Amino acid sequence: MGNLGTTEIILIVLVIFIFFGAKKIPELAKGLGSGMKEFKKAVKDVQEDIEDTKSDKDSKK
Repeated sequence: MGNLGTTEIILIVLVIFIFFGAKKIPELAKGLGSGMKEFKKAVKDVQEDIEDTKSDKDSKK
């Protein structure tokens, strides 16, 4: 994780516990996971569109 050490990671986790509480953390993690899944799907779709456009352009030559 870049230049973060163990102490910094523990401090970040404690701050998250303080702000959100232990009950909200699973909901936040679930939301983050589904958001990452949607982002990866969108990136894949864009890459496929680019490849399709590239293939169409090459076939017209």
